[in-house]
Amino acid sequence: MSKHADHAPETPATRFLRQHGVAFSSHLYDYEEHGGTAVSSRELNVAEHAVVKTLIMEDESAQPMVVLMHGDHKVSTKELARQIPCKHVETCKPETANRHSGYLVGGTSPFGTRKKMPVYMERSILDLPLIYINGGRRGFLVGMHPHDLLRVLQAKLVQVAN
Repeated sequence: MSKHADHAPETPATRFLRQHGVAFSSHLYDYEEHGGTAVSSRELNVAEHAVVKTLIMEDESAQPMVVLMHGDHKVSTKELARQIPCKHVETCKPETANRHSGYLVGGTSPFGTRKKMPVYMERSILDLPLIYINGGRRGFLVGMHPHDLLRVLQAKLVQVAN
């Protein structure tokens, strides 16, 4: 655990990780509105490529899904639609994403979401020795092994990085 571990928030995400026996470290930082992974990677002094963003997207039937992507890449929604397969994928509006996940945008975690959603993960995330992903609150990331993501989320691997 990091030096902030005693001050790390208890969130639905951290409860989920503990229930599933996932080892993780807690990392708090000063959240900046619209700062994204560039800010969290700078504040934690880690490569932005190792910071995994949690995106809530939906298909043409408005069925939500979670997409996990490297912080320094964008998701090709056209390629994602082709691979999963569906006709069309787009990012949810913030209020819709908040409703599906139970988290505020900027603090969205793939763990302990309000609604059970399919999870799609960029395949190359598995190549990293350690990742940092949102712990369920703005300004709070958890560090963990990427294979644990695959195991506890039953994530489907895709190659959709731009």
